[in-house]
Amino acid sequence: MGTRAQLIKMAPVILEIERRGLPFCLVFTGQHKETIDNLIADFGIQTERKYLYTGKEITGLVHMGWWFVRCLWQCLRHADEFLPRTQKKKNAILVHGDTFSTLLGAVVGKLRGITVAHIEAGLRSGNIFHPFPEELTRRAVFRLSDLAFCPGEWSYNNMEKYSARRINTGHNTLLDALAIALAAPQKTDAPFPAKAYGIISIHRFENIFSRRRLARIIRLLEKAAAQHPLVFVLHPATRKKLTQFNLLAGLEANPRIKLLPRMGYVEFVQLIQRARFVVTDGGSNQEELSYLGIPTLLMRKATERQEGLQTTATLCAYDENILEQFLLRLPVHVPRELNALGVSPTKLVVDELAAYGN
Repeated sequence: MGTRAQLIKMAPVILEIERRGLPFCLVFTGQHKETIDNLIADFGIQTERKYLYTGKEITGLVHMGWWFVRCLWQCLRHADEFLPRTQKKKNAILVHGDTFSTLLGAVVGKLRGITVAHIEAGLRSGNIFHPFPEELTRRAVFRLSDLAFCPGEWSYNNMEKYSARRINTGHNTLLDALAIALAAPQKTDAPFPAKAYGIISIHRFENIFSRRRLARIIRLLEKAAAQHPLVFVLHPATRKKLTQFNLLAGLEANPRIKLLPRMGYVEFVQLIQRARFVVTDGGSNQEELSYLGIPTLLMRKATERQEGLQTTATLCAYDENILEQFLLRLPVHVPRELNALGVSPTKLVVDELAAYGN
């Protein structure tokens, strides 16, 4: 894994593997290295990490291509270190989601003849350009996978035409991660605004790498800020593009928009818990907010997830009218009881993986 979102969703799996004493190797590709340590501390993960890449955080396409080739070479050249296997025992390489780290792990698994197990399999938007390149990555990983952990009936059915053996986990492992965060002590020094506010989180490739698209999103956010104070949680890649496109200064000068750096998971969950609504392009946020019952405006044209649609989540499609109607008719925040949603998806995953390495 390489990104924050992957670690958040994989943290419950890692903790359960640690609890059971199963042998495993924790490999990071270094995509979001700057804030991984905070998340490790948030979840209390004890296992030593191994890094395929330790340079600066990946924020550009050229850098991404170089990084992918380097990590692939490292994995293959030092397979005994990164993909240890005891003789005559089965081995699996576990990947998550739809990032280039997911594709990297799946490719390495195939080249090394190792079972590829994919968590969050079967999620589809049906549009190769939204989100891009994540939808293409998913389709490639679906074909490379041997074991598909599907977070629900819809995603389970989407994997029917692929050769991977399917397991329906009912929900995403994010459900367990969220439960851990909600049980954590309150952060007394967190920068929570005093008044009701909306949260902004924009970071996806298709939104930040086009000046025209990003400028349009900023105009929509400024309209929203005229009605509700906003807290904009800036990912490093988003800040970089806002600066490059000369859009950051306007946000900094707007008294209705507070800019915050990306933070730890527990702190972020406590921030969104207090929010009146959230505007995001993140699929993980869509899921979290559906579990929490918080109104969500998805700054996308399509989503690969079903959580919250028709209830808490509204697809904006960059449409000003949809934004205005969303703000005008904000539904009441109705929290859900996470324990009532069924069996832990994490335990179902680890039950299946327990056969490997023993």
